[in-house]
Parts: sequence; structure tokens; C-alpha cells
Amino acid sequence: MVSVGAAGAFAFTALPTASATPSASAVIAEVYGGGGNSGATLTRDFVELGNAGSTAYDLSGYSVQYLPGTPSSGSTWQVTALTGAIAPGARYLVGEGTGSGGITALPTTDATGSIAMSATSGTIALVSGTTALTCKTAADCAADTRIVDLTGYGTAVVREGSGPATGASNTAAVARADSLADTDDNAADFTAGTPTPVNSAGQTPGSGDGGGDGGGSPTDPGTVRVHDIQGTTRLSPYSGQTVTRVPGIVTGVRSSGSLGYWIQDPTPDTDPRTSEAVFVYTGSTKPTVAVGDSVLVTGKVSEYYPSSTSQSNTEITGPTATVLSSGNALPDAVTLDADSVPDAYIPTASGGSIESLALQPTVYAQDFFESLEGMRVTFADARVVGASDAYGELWVTVKPDENATARGGTLYSSYDQPNTGRIEVMSLDTTSTFPAANVGDELSGTTTGPLDYSTYGGYNVQATQLGTLVDNGLKQEVTRRQKKDELAVATYNVENLDALDTQEKFDRLAEGVAVNLNSPDIVALEEIQDDNGATNDGTVTAEGTLKRFTDAVRAAGGPAYKWRYISPTNDQDGGEPGGNIRQVFLFNPKRVAFTDHPGGDATTATSVVKTRKGVELTYSPGRIDPTNAAWEDSRKPLVGEFTFQGEQVFVIANHFISKGGDQPIHGRYQPPARSSETQRAAQAAEVNTFVKSLLAADKNAKAVVLGDLNDYEFSQTVTTLTADKVLTPLITTLPAAERYTYVYDGNSQTLDHILTSPAVTSFNYDVVHINAEFADQASDHDPQIVRIDLAKCRRH
Repeated sequence: MVSVGAAGAFAFTALPTASATPSASAVIAEVYGGGGNSGATLTRDFVELGNAGSTAYDLSGYSVQYLPGTPSSGSTWQVTALTGAIAPGARYLVGEGTGSGGITALPTTDATGSIAMSATSGTIALVSGTTALTCKTAADCAADTRIVDLTGYGTAVVREGSGPATGASNTAAVARADSLADTDDNAADFTAGTPTPVNSAGQTPGSGDGGGDGGGSPTDPGTVRVHDIQGTTRLSPYSGQTVTRVPGIVTGVRSSGSLGYWIQDPTPDTDPRTSEAVFVYTGSTKPTVAVGDSVLVTGKVSEYYPSSTSQSNTEITGPTATVLSSGNALPDAVTLDADSVPDAYIPTASGGSIESLALQPTVYAQDFFESLEGMRVTFADARVVGASDAYGELWVTVKPDENATARGGTLYSSYDQPNTGRIEVMSLDTTSTFPAANVGDELSGTTTGPLDYSTYGGYNVQATQLGTLVDNGLKQEVTRRQKKDELAVATYNVENLDALDTQEKFDRLAEGVAVNLNSPDIVALEEIQDDNGATNDGTVTAEGTLKRFTDAVRAAGGPAYKWRYISPTNDQDGGEPGGNIRQVFLFNPKRVAFTDHPGGDATTATSVVKTRKGVELTYSPGRIDPTNAAWEDSRKPLVGEFTFQGEQVFVIANHFISKGGDQPIHGRYQPPARSSETQRAAQAAEVNTFVKSLLAADKNAKAVVLGDLNDYEFSQTVTTLTADKVLTPLITTLPAAERYTYVYDGNSQTLDHILTSPAVTSFNYDVVHINAEFADQASDHDPQIVRIDLAKCRRH
């Protein structure tokens, strides 16, 4: 418990205040933030705790936390979880961030984190709990009863007593006296001096170095095992240290791409949090070991980050290996199935890194996978939920009942409950052809291999044994033809189509329109590029692209479509540089008329006006407020006015900004930041405002808003777009198991949408699955269509 004295100092009720007698409680004994910095001897920052009492102090569920010395509004406490206990009279060593300098490793740490502490100014708190503190002043922190002890050093704003401890630097730590006296005044209790880290075993640098070889001959194992390297968090307590003669059996060899091999200790420890395997990275050198070799590996432990927001792979780099024997039996593989993989996905850290949190493999699926990093895993008879791609990858689910779609996929329907049974599968066998699998197919039999982590999709099985593909016969859908009195409106993202693409691509996309969509009256196309594609020479017209496409549609049995679009200003609409992608309206002139109001261009906004003839657009085709910041480096919505059987219909084609830059759901920052959502919400608000202006002029106006919105039906984007009930998202009218237009990382999800205004009361809506679930795709998106009975709408 903590109370605030008259001077605002910390007073721990379990301790005598302003006293030089030893504390009966755990305290912060030493703090050093200069590890690995210029001039430092030690390679790593550390926090040392002490217990001067007569009984052990249990640290289960505790943490040490760090705050910059002068916190800003954006500063947050960083957390390192603790386990175990401090014995009476003993110390407890917490390893933190490493640097490129220094030559001496810490002794084996009792807990490990990755916090890059300042060498000169900061605050460390010992906290009962692992939730990040929120206080940023001495008074506010004094009121937080979770804080057991606190040390501010340098010029720290948050500290105990009259001032912070002084003298910390790249070469100096601040430490209490050996008595661990605690007067609740950091300036009085701590002095600066040479760092003297001590762990719970009483080891100091050199006496119990985690990188020590344990002596013995070159064929004797060293003192460090793989589970010591992996530790109980996502980061190795040995990161930056050299480990010597680590024993293991080679379980997989990667001879292309990131070269190396996995070793697994056949003699595991009893802690389910610690993986028994590790990847040995050989750089540009092909591995010379073979599966089944018993080896001793010496090298430097490192954490490799595939991307800036991903989790890391613990590796041994710069290795040398001694092969002791060959042909050894491999360690048993861990089974991945509905019983072993937890239902919760991943822990959270208020948007911060989860790397320092102790793993909970029985609670979170991603912790479970991390606790098996590099180990042999296996699954049997798994359904494919993400089709094979050009890189030799596919996705399966080991939980067959988890959010199954109507066609065999796994539905993604919530930010809060990602699908935990998905796992990516790659093959280490470079001599065999990777199977071409569609969603709903099955990998029959057993698939086994080391568990790896990649920035693309997260955890994956590097298969040394791949199950046999069973083709379950997934077919492309064909929607029904619209009836005579139905206006059929469709949307289709044709994936960067330009006049230089192959005829095969044109023919397949055209077949999708003419056959699978059954020749809609109006088609909004997204990602039509200019006539020379990615050649960046100022060309912006798309006449050649559209002629080839409409000719291909006609050859496939479709109508002779006409088109309308507005060319963008060169390189101002995002997408592939030089490609100038845009939305385009195709329409069948035998069924529907386009109402032209000339004058629209790349930078001129269209608007709604009332005339004696009724409501119309100032420009058709036209763009919605194209100079608004919401559309910066992004496609501007295309608006067109159509007439069908005497009824006026307004169509708004969209292609909102992509999700590029968002943090992955499997990354180290949790919950992940969806930074791209901000601009999409602004874009949705602009379209919503335009539709409101249309309905204000004519409450019975029939509007169809459609296209690739790059966001889910449960997203802020769609919520903003439909605000005040001006639009209805038709995807929500389907059964839940059918609500998807795209498959990504084994998640069937909705990115493409059709929405209608309130006057559209009689319709038939269909997502036509022809691409996203298939290994052989004409586009990565599925098209969709709405058939509107305008006569019935009028009667309603």
C-alpha cells in the first residue's frame, strides 16, 4: 500500500518511513540504462531487485515498468513481467534492452524484457500487476496502490522524495547501499557507481555468464539449452550474447530463401512456456547439416524482425556446428487441433509491445504458437481456408468448426475474435510441386514440420511432411440473369487492368462479367489503369484498356458495353505509380441510358441540383469533392446518373484507400493500430454527405453506392458511410456464413460492398464467388451484384 506524505513523497505502509533500517519488502536495488552504449562494458540494461527481509517475496504477477524521465503526452509505461520469488537476503535480476556496444554479458537473468532505458534519466517502478501504469507525476504515482517501490534517476519528474538519484550514465548505475535501506527519498537512498548486476543465484558477470561454455571438450554440450535461449517471453534473455555448444537434433533444413536449419532439444524442461527449438541462421551459406543430425551449435543469439511491426524470430546467427551423429530419431511433434489451440487470440498491451509479457500458452493461441517457436508440430486432415498462391503457401484451419463459411472457408467477422485455428503452410521440399489448393479442399493425412513466424501471416508450418491434397470440387458461381424489369448493377475490382496485360487476363475478367455475373446492366469497375499501365510518362487515358475489355466481354457473349469515366490527374490517385487507376462505369445501352452532363474533370466537384425536370447532377460523370484532403493520394468517387425504364438512378463508384500501413493482427503491438482507418472514415463521411444532399433534394432518390471500400462490414468506415441510415449495406442482408468478398491469410472477409438508399426497397443481392477462394484467380476480389425492381420500389 502507498500513501502520500505532506511533502508528496512515497511512504510504503509495510516499511518504516525515513528510516535507514532494512526494508521488510522488496525494493529496487540498482538501475542501469547504459548497457550497450558507447563506453559501456555491459551489453545490456538491467534492473536489480532486492529483499532484505526474512521471508521470500513472491513476484508472481508482478512487473517492473519504465517511464522516460520527462514524459510527454504520448509517453507510456513499458512493462516487463516477472515470475518466481526473491529469497531472503537475495537479489533478482531483470535484463532489459541491449545495444551494439559493450563486451560483457549480464549473468543469467531471472526475468527478461526489451525496454531501451535511458542511461541518464528515467523512472523504474516495481508494480503489483502487469497492467501498464498511467500516472505521469510524482503525486499521481504516489496515489497508485499497485506501486511497491519506485526509483527516479537523473532528472526524472516521477521520483520518491526530494529528488531523483543522480550520476547515472553510460558507465554508471544508481544503486542502494548493501543494506537496501529505504527512506523513500531517491536522492538519499541511491548513489552512482560501476554497475554490479547480481542474479538470484548470486552470480555476477563472468561467474554465471549465460554464454559460458561450461568447460569440457569440444564434443561436450555447453551450459545453455535451447529452452534457456527461448525463455518465457517472446524475447530471448540471451539476445546479443554468444552461446556455446548448444545441443539439439536437426529437424528441418531451409536451403532457399532465408538459409538455415532448426534444432530441437530432445530433452525438454517442464515449463510449457519455453520452446525447445530454435532456428540457426547461416546467412548466404547453405547448411551442411541434415535432418536427424545431432549437433552442438555455437553462435550469437539475436531477435530477427521480419518487419517493423511484426513479432520476432529468435535465432542463433553466425553459427559453427559440430555434428556428433546422424540418423537420430526426431523429437515428437506437438499436435495442433481444436483441443490444443486456445480460443483467445492474443494478449493486449494498450497498443504497446507484448514482447515482455510472460507467455500464457493455455490462454492465448498466439502465445501457444510462440511457446512452440521452431518446434516440430503436426496436424491431420485439415481443411484449406486460404488457396495456394504463387509463393508456395496455403492456409488451413485446425479448428474445423470455427466460423465456417458456406463454401469451406473461415469467416472473419470481428476485430475482437480473430480466428485462432488458422495456420499457414509452406513446404521445405523444393523438389516437389506445391499443390494447387482451393478453399474447401483438404490436406489429408499428416502435415508435420517446424513452426516458424513470418511478417506475412504470422505463424506457419515449414512442412517436412505435407499431407495429400483432396480436391473437394469448389466451383465458380454463376448468378442468375436479371428479369426484364430488374436493373442489375454490379461492382468488380479487376486488379490493375491495363492495355498491356495479356489477352488471357482480359478474357478471364470478361468472362466473369458476361457469364458469372450474367451481363449486368451497369458495372462499376475498380482498378482500371491507363493505356500503358505502370509506364510513368503522363498518359492518363484508358480508352485502349476499355476497348480491349469491352471487346473481350462481347466475345464472351456479353453486350456491347459503353463506358464513362474521368481521367485522374497524373499520379494523384494512388495505386501503382504511373498506372493512374480509376473507377469506370460500363453500361448496356440496350437496357439503360447514361445521362451526360458535361464538364466534370479530375478536380471539379459534381453536386446535386433541383431543376424543373427534377433532381440531377451538375456533372455526370462527376467526382465527389476531388480536392478534399480525404482523397489525397487516393481514388475519387465517380458519380453517374442513369435512367432505366423511365426511372432515374444515381450510382456512386468507390475505391477507398487501402489498409497499407496498418499493424498486423499477429504483430507485437496489441491491439494493432489501424492507422489507415482515419482516412477511410473521412472518405466515408464525404460520400455520406453527398448522399444526404441527394436525399435532401429528393427523399425518394434511388442511389446505389458500391465498390472496393477496403474495409469490413463491422468497421468504422461502414458505420460512418451509413450514418443517419442514409444507406443500407447489402452484405448484412446475407446469412453470416456468406458475408465475404475476399480471402486474406485464411480469413474470408468483406472488403467490397454495395449499399442502397432507403427508396431501394425491392432488391436481390448476391456475392458471386469466382476468384478469392481459388488458387487460379483472374482477380483477388469477388464481384457482387444487386438486381433492383424499380417498379416495386415505386409502389412501396
